[in-house]
Amino acid sequence: MPLITVSIIENVFSAKEKENIIAKLTDAMVEIEGEGMRPVTWVKIEEVPEGQWGIAGTSITTAMAQAMRKA
Repeated sequence: MPLITVSIIENVFSAKEKENIIAKLTDAMVEIEGEGMRPVTWVKIEEVPEGQWGIAGTSITTAMAQAMRKA
């Protein structure tokens, strides 16, 4: 049974956007594995506090992640 884990910085995505992530990732798995996998496909979103995620040696804040989304 597929378990898809998505890690994101907290407070970057809205509740509606997270619902959309879950729905679209489930749809992608079903497209690969078949409709029978829908009821057993799990998607878990883990939110990481800002400052506890880094890129290229720099801690990323919520504001930085939001700016990346707009770019």
